[in-house]
This record gives sequence, C-alpha cells and structure tokens, in this order.
Amino acid sequence: MKTNKKNILAEIRRYVIITLALLMMAFGWTAFLIPNHVLGGGVSGIATLIFYATGLSTGISVFVINGILVLISLKVLGPSFGIKTVYSIIVASLFMSVLQHYLTEPMLLYQENPLAPGAIKPFVDDKFLAALIGGALAGTAIGIAFTQGGSTGGTDIVAMMVCKYRNISQGKVILFLDIIIIASSYFVLKDDKIQSIIYGYVVMGVCSYCIDLVLTGNKQSVQAFIFTSEPEKVAERISNEMHRGVTLIKGTGWYTKHEGPILMVVTHKREAQQILRIVKDEDPAAFMTMNMVMGAYGKGFEMIKN
Repeated sequence: MKTNKKNILAEIRRYVIITLALLMMAFGWTAFLIPNHVLGGGVSGIATLIFYATGLSTGISVFVINGILVLISLKVLGPSFGIKTVYSIIVASLFMSVLQHYLTEPMLLYQENPLAPGAIKPFVDDKFLAALIGGALAGTAIGIAFTQGGSTGGTDIVAMMVCKYRNISQGKVILFLDIIIIASSYFVLKDDKIQSIIYGYVVMGVCSYCIDLVLTGNKQSVQAFIFTSEPEKVAERISNEMHRGVTLIKGTGWYTKHEGPILMVVTHKREAQQILRIVKDEDPAAFMTMNMVMGAYGKGFEMIKN
C-alpha cells in the first residue's frame, strides 16, 4: 500500500514539474520570441510562421501538428510516454493560446500604437537579447520535461525516438531538425528574411545548449573510492539507504604496509552528498576520493545502446 501511494505521489510530482516546464516554454515564446518577430525551431517555430502569415493562434497550430506526431510516438515509445505527451500537448497549446492573448498580442499592438488601449510594452526591445532569453527558457523547459519522461511535443518526440536506439545527444537531433525548419522561413516571411533566420539560429543554438546542459547535469555520475576502518557499516548503509552497489577491493598502504579494504561506489552526481554524509557518520577519519566519470551504463544507470 505504501509503495503504491509513493508511486502515485511520484507520478503526480512528475506531472507538476512537466506542467511548470511547459509554462516556462510558453512564456519564453509568447513574451520574448514572437513579439520581437524572432523565429525558433520545432513545432512552435512552424506555428509562429503560421501566426505571422494568417493570424491563427499558435496554440491551435501546435495542437494540430503535434497530434499527428503523437500517433507515431504511441507505437515507437510506448503508451506511458504517449499519455504524458498528449498531456503535454494539450497543456502547452492551452498555455500558448492564453499567454499569446494576454502577452503577445498586446505587445504587438504596442509596436503599432503605443497609446492603444490594452497595449503592453515588450519586456525587451532588442531582438538579440530576446533570442537569448527566449531560447534559454524554451531549451531549459524541454530539458526538464525530458528528465521527467515527458516531452513538449514536436521535434522533441522525434529526438526521443532516435535516442531510444542510438547513443546521440537529443539536443543534436533537435538542432539538425531546427536548421531545416528555420531555413524554410525564408520562403514564408516577407521582410527581414535574412535577419530573422540569423536570430532564429541564435535561438536554436541557445535552446540546444540548454537542453544538453539540463540533461547532462541530470545524468552525470561520480566514482568514489573510500578508505575506511568501518567498511562493513559504510557499505551496508550505502546499499540499504541508496540502493547502490558497493565493490570491495583489497589494498595495501605503501607507507604503513597494512592491508585494508577499499570501497568503490558509482552513483549519480546528485547523490554524492549522501555518500559523504554516510562516510562522515560512520568514520570521520576516513579518506575518500571522488571523480567524475564520462558515462555509467548498465543496471541503475544508462542503457547500453547500439
């Protein structure tokens, strides 16, 4: 019963985090990118082009385009991912529509007539700064959604399908797709085509960097070597409290000539402080080294892919 309750709370937490990430992404687009006529990649970029050309709400375009991709993701990535994707698409479309109504349109109205009723001055007037802030918000949001097993839809779905079978950065997959999408804006926009494409690539680069930064930080692992006089107590606590494997290595100190055990543990970076606390509690005089590892694959870490 406790396990089921814990799983339910964990799942609710994931959905809350995904929701906040979607709000962050929608805010980045509607408050910084779209009002400054700065394009980005993904389905949101396509929806922005449609908005500029027809005035159709980006939320509606995002919902329709992503709906097609969901059918593919259900088969390739499984029903669990599909449920979160459907949820993400609905919520993202809603956020985009609402924020566009209350932020983007009043900001565009301000650019036409600053004295018009309901007009709101854009948060930033500089396109480059808007590209940096909007791209950072969108990229960080996508990365956070990925860490919770969800997606913001669009090219994120394609990236996750590719990364399921290949060891390739999700940010790089999205980067490649966004290059094509942004370049195609040349045939849609009427004015400042080259400038819009350049700023679009700035958004793309910042977004891709933030995605990889969030995902890499979440998956970084550390390797610890622990020299302690209480190896059994330390190993037992690490195994029971952290559910991490501990390897016992026999070693001999060259200076003392005494043979003693060395504990080796590989864990996620975010769990490193817990190891330090356990070692300090059991043996304050212990000696310990900790270093980053390039990758950790196998049970409890990343799956080994082709």
